[in-house]
Amino acid sequence: MIQLKINGVARSFSGSPDMPLLWYLRDELGLTGTKFGCGVALCGACTVHRNGEAVRSCVTPMSSVAGADVTTIEAVGGNGLHPVQAAWMKHNVPQCGYCQSGQIMQAIALLRATPKPTDEQIDDGMAGNICRCGTYQRIRAAIKTAAKESV
Repeated sequence: MIQLKINGVARSFSGSPDMPLLWYLRDELGLTGTKFGCGVALCGACTVHRNGEAVRSCVTPMSSVAGADVTTIEAVGGNGLHPVQAAWMKHNVPQCGYCQSGQIMQAIALLRATPKPTDEQIDDGMAGNICRCGTYQRIRAAIKTAAKESV
């Protein structure tokens, strides 16, 4: 039995320890904000936080989250918009929107680690998240705006 917390709620998982966290979140808990993209950790659509660090849930086995605190996009901004979400809206970042939950989760982790990132640090920190619509300039601008707020 794997014990963990998802968005602050204690959970127990008794399935295969090799099952990807993504499928537990989506199929068993109904937390569909975390998206399936490539399935091999190349696109970032499935990004969540494990103990505050950004991870790709499509390749994160349940065995590796035993005892962990996992946060999904559903828990971001629980008491109103998170500064990153507000900045995303201000800069009209999404087009199709599919990658945005992963982009936002990665940006939050980036700003936790580097509160005032340079353009190069933003590009490096967000490099594993692909936006097929190509909104990278808006993503960078939104991260800079969010960096001015308390993250």
